[in-house]
Amino acid sequence: MQTEEVLREALKLPAEARAALAGSLLDSLDDAIDDDVEKAWEIEIARRIKEIDEGRAELVPWSEARRRIIGE
Repeated sequence: MQTEEVLREALKLPAEARAALAGSLLDSLDDAIDDDVEKAWEIEIARRIKEIDEGRAELVPWSEARRRIIGE
């Protein structure tokens, strides 16, 4: 299958499926896993979850976050 055809078909998927596919494709680019980096991310994720659970984090809908990122 040509790259353009794969992309065309992928773009027909629902947003959630496209996001999962994009994540899988990005993951496939990581050949080597750095254990120190993985551990640091685990700690950071746990910290952020704790902030959410304790109500100390500002949660923003994706549409708003995207608007802020793009600068619209």
